[in-house]
Amino acid sequence: MPLSSDVTAFCRKFAKELAEGTAAIFAGAGLSASAGFVNWRQLLEPFATELGLSVDKESDHLVRFAQYSQNYKGGNRAHLNEALITAFPSLASPAINHQILARLPIQTFWTTNYDKLIETALVDARKTPDVKHTDSQLPITKPKRDAVVYKMHGDVDRPQEAVLTRDDYEAYAQKHIGFVNALVGDLTGKTFLFIGFSFSDPNLDQVLTQLRLRYQSGQREHYCFVRIPDSNDFKNNEDFIYAKARHRHFVNDLKRYNVTTLEISDYSEITEALSAIERLYRRRLIFVSGSASDFAPWGESAVNAFFRDLGAILIDNDFQIVTGFGLGVGNSLISGAIEKAYSRKNLRLDNFLQVRPFPRDIADPMQRAVIWKKYREELLSLPGIALFLFGNKLENDQIVPADGVRKEFEIARMQGVEVLPVGATGSMAATLAVEILKEPSGLSPTVIDALTRLNEKVTDIKMLLQPITDALKALAAE
Repeated sequence: MPLSSDVTAFCRKFAKELAEGTAAIFAGAGLSASAGFVNWRQLLEPFATELGLSVDKESDHLVRFAQYSQNYKGGNRAHLNEALITAFPSLASPAINHQILARLPIQTFWTTNYDKLIETALVDARKTPDVKHTDSQLPITKPKRDAVVYKMHGDVDRPQEAVLTRDDYEAYAQKHIGFVNALVGDLTGKTFLFIGFSFSDPNLDQVLTQLRLRYQSGQREHYCFVRIPDSNDFKNNEDFIYAKARHRHFVNDLKRYNVTTLEISDYSEITEALSAIERLYRRRLIFVSGSASDFAPWGESAVNAFFRDLGAILIDNDFQIVTGFGLGVGNSLISGAIEKAYSRKNLRLDNFLQVRPFPRDIADPMQRAVIWKKYREELLSLPGIALFLFGNKLENDQIVPADGVRKEFEIARMQGVEVLPVGATGSMAATLAVEILKEPSGLSPTVIDALTRLNEKVTDIKMLLQPITDALKALAAE
């Protein structure tokens, strides 16, 4: 199902927030439900019979329901602690939404969930999470962390401290003032996307109210996914009409806190939206693959000037360059990029250039092949578009196609990177362009048009700069 225009516009905006380092996630029970975990209602349902109550009828008052259950046990909550341990096993695997979020450069995660899915997904993505589930952990910074995960309601490993009952919620602002202050700060300075969150949490209500009273009409805009009521979910039309009215008022009420709702018809659209965000973000990162020992027909001087101009153009258009510093092309490419970057004020070089030269001092050919393969896979996990130029090398005094360029091409396709071989530069790039254009099925019209233009011979190599720029800008906007 295609995303709505509102959701599509949001995806573009959030991708920019990612690039600027101001994006944050607030995860509710709905995100964990996608991994097969129970929600609050399901967690408390086993205790309904002994209370003589219905979880469905109390669905708007589950915090109070948990308090009733503790009261029924004479103030003992051991049964609730045990339910947490059983419901959220530590070894559970993250769902696809967790995996996408973990791959993105998100530095701040907030959650009311007790499970370990977010931090597990981050570790799986080879990142270092700094997990905070007690106030005493807040002043401690984990070295070389990639993201902070604030578990404001606690962790399954310490169920006795988890925020569960009405007593816990009423004492929250006093017992966990560190979390409250940290959340206020992040909601003030970052753009949040709420996923799987119902906005029924009294702690968050207090924080949002505090921000509304402090900033009034100047509040930062945040976003949340909300599923539109479906008639198939209701036993009769009267309940459906009531749900639609309630939904309308809920959406309008969130506007008081400058929370914009992203209405979806099915929860699978969340995955589609997150995938679109990842694609849009990654397509600002361009992997440049190529090597050259033979610069015909233009000559080494002209080719070097071309790559200098290409590096400068990529920076000028706010692309980030990822390169393995290919022989004969890498030096000129990064020289042009660095020169352009330093000509722009207030620009951090590491935000626009990632240079990863290949480790060449490995004597054992088999070991070198294994390491280079892994190295290429890691390099190509970053960008959304890969440019392939030239692709030849000197071997035994003969000019031969560069097999490394083909390997990078194959890894790129395997990892879902959009590939653009510039066939006009000849060598391996020409071979790859012909192969793709022979079987264009599955390619978008934008890609086919770009490949066709980039395969046309030119008398001056600088004539390729404009079509390359046009192709990258068109793909980055898709």
